[in-house]
Amino acid sequence: MLHIVRALFVGVCAALGTAMGIELYKAPWEGLCIGLVAGVLMAGGAMAFTRRVASAVSTAMIGLLVGCLIAYFVVQVLRLVLPAGDPKVDFYRNFSLTVAIAFLSVLTLLQLKDDFKFVIPLIEFRREGHGGKPILVDTSSIIDGRVADVMDTKIIDVPIVIPRFVLTELQAVADSQDPLKRVRGRRGLDVLNRLRKDRGVRIEEAELPEIEGVDAKLVRLAKNLDARILTTDFNLNKVAQVQGVEVVNLNDVAHALRPDVLPGEKLSVKILRAGENPGQGVAYLDDGTMVVAEECAARIGQPVEVVVTNVRQTSAGRMIFSRPA
Repeated sequence: MLHIVRALFVGVCAALGTAMGIELYKAPWEGLCIGLVAGVLMAGGAMAFTRRVASAVSTAMIGLLVGCLIAYFVVQVLRLVLPAGDPKVDFYRNFSLTVAIAFLSVLTLLQLKDDFKFVIPLIEFRREGHGGKPILVDTSSIIDGRVADVMDTKIIDVPIVIPRFVLTELQAVADSQDPLKRVRGRRGLDVLNRLRKDRGVRIEEAELPEIEGVDAKLVRLAKNLDARILTTDFNLNKVAQVQGVEVVNLNDVAHALRPDVLPGEKLSVKILRAGENPGQGVAYLDDGTMVVAEECAARIGQPVEVVVTNVRQTSAGRMIFSRPA
């Protein structure tokens, strides 16, 4: 359906260019040539593999059409004001005006294309916001599954995009003859369905057939879309960074959020009150973290050195369980 709409769009643009050329120059062959050139250029923009190329081409074509339209009205005004002269002179005058106005129109829209978004086959003028870059999700992070939990926290408020070639690779893993790979692939498909159902993750149809390797395609697509990559793949992380693509590594995120207190460490705390269970005392660290100390209910108001036995992270906060050193 998308290709049909694009073909219709190119046909309309070619017909419009032909009609304007014939009316402007009073010459069917020149108008036909202009229309065909405009249609071919529009086809190149509509069929471009990347949005960045399509955006630039469509912006230029919009500027060309707007410039031709403005030139048409200028020529009509000149015909009313100036007396009729030599047809060749009038033709070259009209042609020069059209080229100059179209050129200025294209330059103007190319300067404004960062402020407005041009979409083919439909043209949408939308002021770009100041939101973050979209995130491309790779196969490893989908199979990992933590991306769905991160999305549930609503901490990510930028578009999440999964390229079609990543989905193809995930399906290949799910159909693998290796039982371990097959289980991992099916887990990834379950996570993907969860993301698409609950978070409206978008599938990007770009295939980039001229590039070999999913990682290389992912890096190229991220550069074309000015996006970041979400992954757990160490090699992809390094390759993307070398090519100037921002990477969000789930392992780095987990490391940054890990507790700064680990089991086996010793803490010096002051017991402030009794806990819920018999024999427990409760203390607090400087950052407000609750420390539950076993066998310390009788030592309220006293400083106690305890050894951390467990750390639990819940939506209500972090709790540290300990016993006397």
